[in-house]
Amino acid sequence: MAAPSPLTMPQLLVCPPASPSAAGAEFGWARATDDDTALAAQGSAPLGLLPAGTDLTLLVPASAISWHSLTLPQGSLGSPTRLRAVLDGLLEERLLDDPEQLHFALQPGARTGVPVWVAACDRAALRALVHALEAEGRRVVRIVPEFAPQPEDAPVLAFATGTAQAPQLTVCDVNGVLSLPLDASSLAMAITAPLDTVALSAEPAVLEQTEALAGMRVPIVQTAARWLQAGRGAWDLAQFDLASTGRVRAGKQLTALWQTLRHAPQWRAARWGLVLLLVAQLAGLNAWAWKERRALAAQRVAIHEILTTTFPAVRLVVDAPVQMAREVAALQQATGGVTPSDLEPMLGTLATVLPLGSVPSSIDYSAGQLRLRGLDLSAQAVGKLAGDLGPRGYSARADGDLLLVQAEATR
Repeated sequence: MAAPSPLTMPQLLVCPPASPSAAGAEFGWARATDDDTALAAQGSAPLGLLPAGTDLTLLVPASAISWHSLTLPQGSLGSPTRLRAVLDGLLEERLLDDPEQLHFALQPGARTGVPVWVAACDRAALRALVHALEAEGRRVVRIVPEFAPQPEDAPVLAFATGTAQAPQLTVCDVNGVLSLPLDASSLAMAITAPLDTVALSAEPAVLEQTEALAGMRVPIVQTAARWLQAGRGAWDLAQFDLASTGRVRAGKQLTALWQTLRHAPQWRAARWGLVLLLVAQLAGLNAWAWKERRALAAQRVAIHEILTTTFPAVRLVVDAPVQMAREVAALQQATGGVTPSDLEPMLGTLATVLPLGSVPSSIDYSAGQLRLRGLDLSAQAVGKLAGDLGPRGYSARADGDLLLVQAEATR
């Protein structure tokens, strides 16, 4: 089987029993090493007692899958809905069950106009299995078949499995997947190529029988190791209603990438480097914030000292700039000094900006506010007047025939 990118290789693979819903049913599991080059651990356990870990790869046993070769018409890959309808029509005559009851999955890289393999299995049983795992807090990253057809340029794979009392022979080649009871006749019928060109392996329980029938030494393979080999294949049965959009597949790939970055030993140095970088950035931000707070506090202290030193009568500082302006104004009044909010400066400034011939009929002054009546200014003239007074520290607005002029410092 062709091996995909290491980012998609499973860390934990789970194989369901023949009756997953039965009370006390135990799921077989296999865990790969961190670099996914060998089998690290294996065993079986009820669903709630599987090894720790959120993400897993689900293995569908060979007995639950049927394989069909067909040619997709042009345009059938445009959308999942259209593709599903095309598969229902093409496979309806080949299936014993209603197509609506089956889950279909296309081979990786499927194209129209050329033969492709389609895997079919019971939809309700597969969905119930996925939902049961999710109910236990497990996320199914991929769904892979136990055995799959081989591409044309790949060698024939043959596996002797089962027990000594019920041995099985499964052959995977370009013609599909064929499982038969292991005996001399099935060996001759299922494997048409010379045995020395076939990648034949056997599980420990049937190794002796297989070597006797093949007449040669046969490599031994543990069941869990064979599951991991299947997990490294390119097939993913999570299609259509189990993975209806490319976004879901992208999410699974990102999840697998994240798990690799978190656990793969070749990324350990990068992980430590990232942690050190984040720590250094956090320390730098804290140091910069502490420095800015110190500078701001020093400025506040300096302003407060200027106010309290200049005006010893001020004992409680609330808003230093406002209190400073108030004390300066009070000092000017006490010493007879003229401020911009006094009547004379306001009248002098107003005389320079009023239109020629504009003479008020009455003038009223109170606390930095000048009220003038009888100027009869247009809205445009009032706007120009306000614009001219603004840079000089005054504001102006009209209220009927009344013009209000006020010093900004006392407004």
